[in-house]
Amino acid sequence: MTTDDSVTSEPTATPLAIAAQGSFAVGGTMVSKEGSFNPRDPMNPVGQTLHGDHARVTFQIPVDARPLPLLFWHGWWVDSSCWDTTPDGREGFRTLFLRRGFPVYLLDQPRRGSAGKTTTATEINTEPNEQWFFNQFRLGLWPDLYEGVQFSDDPAALEQFFRAMVPDTGPLDTEVIVAAASAAIDRIGPLVLVTHSHAGGFGWLAQMRNPNVRAVVSIEPGSGFVFPEGELPEAMPSSNGTLEPTPIPASEFEALTRVPIIVYYGDDIPTAPTDIAGRDNWRVRVKMARIWVDTINRHGGDATFVSLPEQGIHGNTHFAFSDLNNHEIADQITTFLADKNLD
Repeated sequence: MTTDDSVTSEPTATPLAIAAQGSFAVGGTMVSKEGSFNPRDPMNPVGQTLHGDHARVTFQIPVDARPLPLLFWHGWWVDSSCWDTTPDGREGFRTLFLRRGFPVYLLDQPRRGSAGKTTTATEINTEPNEQWFFNQFRLGLWPDLYEGVQFSDDPAALEQFFRAMVPDTGPLDTEVIVAAASAAIDRIGPLVLVTHSHAGGFGWLAQMRNPNVRAVVSIEPGSGFVFPEGELPEAMPSSNGTLEPTPIPASEFEALTRVPIIVYYGDDIPTAPTDIAGRDNWRVRVKMARIWVDTINRHGGDATFVSLPEQGIHGNTHFAFSDLNNHEIADQITTFLADKNLD
């Protein structure tokens, strides 16, 4: 835990002026049972419909907003609330970027959170798994936080962290997820896409199919690293499993070279193999991400890899956007957007 007074430097007492706010569902499918609905047998599915597999988006637009909105897309096991209040009760990225003048849109991908209505059922796992979550996302090695970690040592913060975990209500289906996200992007218009973790790979696919994505900011992308066919790096084994590159046609990959892309990774990621799966998992993902960024740039793109510790920013977990120094991470992103004339 850091004791740097700068973690409270954001003007949290200053009122925000919001010009518009709301929410909407977008994309998805509808299934129906043939026949006529009988109001005297209302639980019979005959003649009834089921809407599902859509995304849901909430938004706030500040007064005197900047022209390009930010669309935030959550990672695995969480929903859009991860961008809101931090586990220890401070302002999250939603509010930090509203204070910077950006319109903010928060996405719940299909079959997760407020978009949980699904047309395909799945079994929801109720086995205890929170100590895995603690280790996997680098808060520490259970039950101990890492020394210097940017996560509060208040037990109430850990309670909030565990209670923010959200299961999938249906199977993870890449096409269902990316199609709904792309529909959201179509509705919003030109924007900057901000992804976290598992959404990283989905985000590349959404950018490749939707020209409204003007840049991609990805916080610790964990999977779905796409490469041109014939240019795949070696698969990368780890004690957490093997990370495989994803081949796509070179013509599709070229779309990634048309917009600025930046990826950020935090601290406590080893450079040598370890039998602690929650750490080794990120060793290979960082290695793959570096190759991925180099491949985009070799094809004429504008991709940047950022190791926060190499920038002198230490202690960040997998959830850098809600860590104790999240305002500092927001500053990094704001500077990137300004440098690329996207602010």
